[in-house]
Amino acid sequence: MRILHCISSMNPAGGGPVEALKQLSGAYEASGCTVHVATLDEPSAPWIKDAGLPVFALGPRYLGKWGYAPAYRGWIKSNASRYDLIVIDGIWQYHSFGAWSALKGTGVPYVVFTHGMLDPWFKRRYPLKHFRKWMFWPWADYRVLRDAKAVLFTCEEERRLARRSFWLYKARGVVVPFGTSMPPGEHDLQKALFLERFPGLKKKRVLLFLGRIHEKKGVEMLIRAFAAHAESMRENSVALVIAGPDDGDYAVRMKALARELGVADQILWTGMLRDKLKWGAFRVSDAFILPSFQENFGIAVAEAAACGVPVLISDQVNIWREIEEADAGFVAPATIAGTERLLSNWLKAPSDEMGRKRVNAHKCFLENFLIDRLPSRLIALLHQSDARCKAL
Repeated sequence: MRILHCISSMNPAGGGPVEALKQLSGAYEASGCTVHVATLDEPSAPWIKDAGLPVFALGPRYLGKWGYAPAYRGWIKSNASRYDLIVIDGIWQYHSFGAWSALKGTGVPYVVFTHGMLDPWFKRRYPLKHFRKWMFWPWADYRVLRDAKAVLFTCEEERRLARRSFWLYKARGVVVPFGTSMPPGEHDLQKALFLERFPGLKKKRVLLFLGRIHEKKGVEMLIRAFAAHAESMRENSVALVIAGPDDGDYAVRMKALARELGVADQILWTGMLRDKLKWGAFRVSDAFILPSFQENFGIAVAEAAACGVPVLISDQVNIWREIEEADAGFVAPATIAGTERLLSNWLKAPSDEMGRKRVNAHKCFLENFLIDRLPSRLIALLHQSDARCKAL
């Protein structure tokens, strides 16, 4: 089976969808599938050679974030017949609309992964931006979803929430397994490389945040809640490690906030971590935290669980029920008080309880978030009738 993934960019700064696509390569290979990727990136983009998958970079792109690439639609139309299924990763950019436009009349089926981009949180948080999207919606992404063989959601909560963003909505919604693959081995090497890069952590308890430094991730709440527990954190030798692209304006403001609250010396900003350094960060961590305002899945949550790291998350991370039911960490509301509660519960938990949560986290990953099952689900979707895909 030959599958083409269409994604706006393979830039790893794009977060979970890009990382998940990379992790899928091994699962596809094990299932006997061949996978290619089409993007709006320019061929010279530095991340193309490190993608780990055959990538057709069809830029240059124009028109800002929407990313119109003149060569993209024609390439999809000319090559669609080479594939059994096309997967569109994400909406709101030209890669989704261009693929829909190119595939009309070809008979080649496609599915859409929305990756949380229809969560009503965006409607509430950015009403003006939502209004602009509504002007675009009826003639573009509404049709992309309407005509898809299936619209894929990573959990039932995401599927339920998606219908609340726009009253004009029609999609065959299907919940599919999602997450990440088994972490690579060489645990000791990963830890050693990470601690060699950041030797100040060698005698610390590490609380890890790994992801985009973005307001929706609750970074400001995290810093304020950490500052509220600053004395206890010092007494327990806790260092907060914030790992992710930190060169934007928001990150600059958050670093200034940490200085203002007097906890800058307790927070390590590593920048973006990749490969062995990223896994090393998980391996040395006592807990992972993500107090997000909106998270359709949270790849980093699954990665932490895969490494047996207990997770501290808000109830706006859509997989919170799986974490809570597995007793794989702590869950609280996406507020400063809720984030303080996460930290308090973690600090007060006895070592045997945290040891149990480590075991439970890994078990939760194996039962819920192992991405290896996704290719077989996509193959099944390809062969089932449209009537069996639930219409919303």
